Amino acid sequence: MSEADSHAIHTELDAIAEALAKGKRKRVRKLLRAMHPGKVASVLEALDPEQRQAAWQQVDDNTEEQVLRHLDGLMAAALQRDPQDDDLADDLDEDDEPGATTQIARVRDALEAGKFKRVGKAFKQMHPAKAAGLLEALPPDERSSVWDMLDAERAGKILVHLHEEVRARLALEMDEDELAAAAQKLDLDDLVDLIQDLPAGNGRQLLQAMDVRKRQQLLSMLSYPEDSAGGLMNTDHLSVRADVRVGSVLRYLRLLEDLPDHTDKVMVVDRKNRYQGVLRLSRLVTSPPEAQVGEVMDGEFKAIDVSLSSSEVARRFEDLDILSAAVVDDNDVLLGRITVDDVMDIIREDSERAMMNMAGLNDEADMFAPVLTSARRRAVWLGINLVTAFLAAWVIGLFQGTLEQIVALAVLMPIVASMGGIAGSQTLTLVIRGLALGQVEGGNARLLLGKELGIGFLNGLLWAAVVAALAILWFKSWQIGAIIAAAILLNLLCAALSGLLIPLLLRKLGIDPALAGSVILTTVTDVIGFLAFLGLATLFLL
Repeated sequence: MSEADSHAIHTELDAIAEALAKGKRKRVRKLLRAMHPGKVASVLEALDPEQRQAAWQQVDDNTEEQVLRHLDGLMAAALQRDPQDDDLADDLDEDDEPGATTQIARVRDALEAGKFKRVGKAFKQMHPAKAAGLLEALPPDERSSVWDMLDAERAGKILVHLHEEVRARLALEMDEDELAAAAQKLDLDDLVDLIQDLPAGNGRQLLQAMDVRKRQQLLSMLSYPEDSAGGLMNTDHLSVRADVRVGSVLRYLRLLEDLPDHTDKVMVVDRKNRYQGVLRLSRLVTSPPEAQVGEVMDGEFKAIDVSLSSSEVARRFEDLDILSAAVVDDNDVLLGRITVDDVMDIIREDSERAMMNMAGLNDEADMFAPVLTSARRRAVWLGINLVTAFLAAWVIGLFQGTLEQIVALAVLMPIVASMGGIAGSQTLTLVIRGLALGQVEGGNARLLLGKELGIGFLNGLLWAAVVAALAILWFKSWQIGAIIAAAILLNLLCAALSGLLIPLLLRKLGIDPALAGSVILTTVTDVIGFLAFLGLATLFLL
């Protein structure tokens, strides 16, 4: 070994030892990646046993065998000796059982023990969707440690299944070359989603890293709104003309190495690429080879307009039970297609968004988002809730004298508000679901209102009688029983009315009913409940 090589090894050795001492595993990994396998082996030999094992955990799997060939046999065997290597991958393939150590705990235990190669190998054997779910369940530091162990191809497959917030954060942790390599493995529609999730500068860099043809396709897809059919579509479709024979189409398909995912039909176009219909593969393989495509195609199958909203696209797929559909512009020119996997993502995201919105959490998909970010998001709705709480408290304050004279009212008052809140939330949930599915509009809203008022009236009579009987037995007062019965009936009718009208009004104002509906409804039912109960008590008991 030359003096220059010896000096270089000592310099790199010092840098690796310093990074290991500070726990900077990513720095160690980068240093080792930049070295020749022989030099990596020399550095490992110079480290003490504990440092050697920690550094070995950061060696790429792709260069692992080459490094081992440069090491002494005993040292190589010691580095490879980990009897639990295969156990973790097997454990993570099994479903958790009650009382057993969870998959998340097993991954965290392995990371805490410094077994990064074990975790990396296990994640490489897992289905990408499952790996994404486990990554999202890990705290940021541990998530980054696992992410560093994955190669570009595997990272690209996992990126597709991550929530937007987590996907963008992990993508930003990758070097520009690593991110570009991972992005090459993504379908165009998934790549569009990734670019949109990244900050503008990073997205532009990723776009520039693509070849000219792919970049033009991406720019075309990025020109459409994210929540439109154009933003969902992919350009990997098969198209033929109507005057071609079935036998020629079959020969053309055989020449292809592979068909695009979820291909159940071939798009039929004219010479100007205008959409004519579809030729289903099931019809293609059963038709005579001499028949023309125009004779066996389905010309009634409608394409999707490129400007159609993503929610309308999802509804059409659900109603028609289809796997794919063509996307066309205003002139019926075929632009691409949308497949069922993209629609399922939209349905899942809308469902999660609605659930989070009802708690005022907006799109907080990352459980381990920074504290300040999460606190800022939640503070807005806590503030709104505080305002509504003060409004309810103000109404109660109007009847302070009544409450001081009849203490029983303070005991029974929460029952009225609670019954109204539950009844209103039932109607609100039903109406929000109907709006999402396009089942509620001006034409049938009055009929639905009549039905909900009827339900509110019947339930109001039933539970008013029950609560009145309990109040009479408790406080030995017929007047209090009658007043709380009347208040409950009034509040349940008001809850039914509010549960229907609030989401319709919010929708008309362009506000998501799932986001603001529950807050407004709770305020209305609390105020009406307190006002009815305490107002009636003031009129008839004082």
